[in-house]
Amino acid sequence: MSPQLSLPLSGFRIAVTSNRRSEELVEALERRGAEVTHAPLLKLAPLDDEAVLVEQTKKLIELRPETVIISTAYGLRRWFDSAEAAGLGHELCQCLNSAKLYVRGAKAHGAVRALGFHATAVAKDGTTAGLLDQLANEITGQTVAVQLHADSDHGLQLALRELGAARVLKVEPYRWLDTSSEQHLSNLVEGICAAHFDAITFTSAPSVHALLAAARSRNRTAALIRSLSERVVVATVGPVTAAPLEAAGVTGTLVPERHRMGAMILQLVGHLSELGTLSTSTVFGDCALRGRTLSLNGERCELSPAQTEILRRLMEASGSVVTREELVSVLPSTSSNHALDMTLSRLRRTLPHPDLITTVIKRGYRINV
Repeated sequence: MSPQLSLPLSGFRIAVTSNRRSEELVEALERRGAEVTHAPLLKLAPLDDEAVLVEQTKKLIELRPETVIISTAYGLRRWFDSAEAAGLGHELCQCLNSAKLYVRGAKAHGAVRALGFHATAVAKDGTTAGLLDQLANEITGQTVAVQLHADSDHGLQLALRELGAARVLKVEPYRWLDTSSEQHLSNLVEGICAAHFDAITFTSAPSVHALLAAARSRNRTAALIRSLSERVVVATVGPVTAAPLEAAGVTGTLVPERHRMGAMILQLVGHLSELGTLSTSTVFGDCALRGRTLSLNGERCELSPAQTEILRRLMEASGSVVTREELVSVLPSTSSNHALDMTLSRLRRTLPHPDLITTVIKRGYRINV
């Protein structure tokens, strides 16, 4: 096997949807051999005008909430940078020192400790639901401040009022810019539906919501959900990110035990290396299928998604005959016998050796082992 093919993600095509820290993620995947498409679904909006955040901070300092909720590490740091620039850093520190701090997840907890604060409680699962469980019977009649993560967090304010909070103050250190009207997002949606990617990564729930909204506006929701469940591996950074995918009906989503980007990468590498690679010995030499890249005795060729599905099924049979009905079943749901014939014909022309696939008259096809 060539040095390039020995890399754990060589032959695999992965879509990266994040904007923040995307360079780090793309580099890590490419270093392991993946072909990466960067298609950010959302971008962090630059806070050219700090007035709104400063006013929110001043109001919090004035009203001295008994409880403050910290949602994200980046949001907390961004909040304090703004407060320091406005000359409010010391007063904000005093305010948070006198309040009970409830924190959503380990990363946010690390940022809280780094700034010298003590957390009253931390939602270990990193979810808003886990945080609300800890706040039950704790905030009745109180003024509660919440550092929001994104637009999708606004339901949290209503939930806090339902738990008895007398007043809820919001702090929005950053906002997301929707890029769903851009052409690259249309390409991403269609690419997922057609399984042009072997895997896709998500590092925030708002990005998931943006993809689902884009698919919905293009009448591609059903095809997208089916492909994400059956053909494209979905890697998420944690349960908060995975939740909207699972709610939409996506199954098999990868969620690492440690909610970190590094853990997500390692889990994805392990999954694709174990389940995404097939090898068999043939009369033409060793054959390996990694993602949509076939290597036969060191000679490589790139396959289409449909060609990959057919070859994968034949290789899984290890030389046994696979019927036409079985092969049609692995193609998209609208496929027919004619579509199978066309795909097989193109596949044979693409292979280094057309006779790698043998026709068994009146029975089906098999790999020539």
